[in-house]
Amino acid sequence: MLANRLPGVLPPMTDDEAMSAAAVQSLAGSFSTSQWGRRPFRAPHHTASAAALVGGGGVPRPGEISLASHGVLFLDELPEFDRKVLEALREPLECGQITISRAARQTVFPCHFQLVAAMNPCPCGYQGHPVRTCRCSPDSITRYQGKISGPLLDRIDMLVPVSALSAEDMLRPAAGEASCVIASRVKRSRELQLQRQQKINTALSAGELNALCQTDATTQSLLRSALERLHWSARAYHRVLRLARTIADLDGSGAVIGSHVRSEEHTSELQSRFGISYAVFC
Repeated sequence: MLANRLPGVLPPMTDDEAMSAAAVQSLAGSFSTSQWGRRPFRAPHHTASAAALVGGGGVPRPGEISLASHGVLFLDELPEFDRKVLEALREPLECGQITISRAARQTVFPCHFQLVAAMNPCPCGYQGHPVRTCRCSPDSITRYQGKISGPLLDRIDMLVPVSALSAEDMLRPAAGEASCVIASRVKRSRELQLQRQQKINTALSAGELNALCQTDATTQSLLRSALERLHWSARAYHRVLRLARTIADLDGSGAVIGSHVRSEEHTSELQSRFGISYAVFC
């Protein structure tokens, strides 16, 4: 449900984004005029092949990652996907495009998508459950979680654990925000980023991040402690800064403060342990 709602809270598509998405969908024969300006949502089954996901064929055709361009790609039951299929996502996530090479031609497809994925903490799904008992052995849990490689995990921006709800919580009326309220906040944040730096935060270089994420001594100490304790890579460190800058923009804050960084430190600690029940990749 959360993954399905995400396209509705993303900023409106620009004309260039709408044209790019329509062009790719037209190549696959799946575009209709009613979809113009709507962010795509793709949810392939975990039996999908690498060619189905990234594209291919004698005459190269776009795969799911390109059909989800400027929208959302949702992978449910992430560890059930073939490992080679998941590893094929690494370059597109980094570059925003995929190159399909054949003997007679080479085709480049765009794939600027937001990846959202869900997984259980173990094969039976009950590791860490407050009531149900997990039936999995430590080795089977390690193998299950190990299907997500370190390099792929290093490209994941956020991990969000979702614990089991009690009967009382499920019967209690929901107190969440409407999608339109969240969408307006996201739109203001996007406009602020474009006004400040003429690009969105995810496109910032390392030098631009250092200039835009000036922090006080306390926040610097927090970052230093996380770097030493969690052994972040350069990619992970810059990802944390980008996310912290985005959280600050959503809060309407000009400066990046400790509370903006602390939530990202928690995310990276989850990544290092990987004892999670639900993952959100953006």
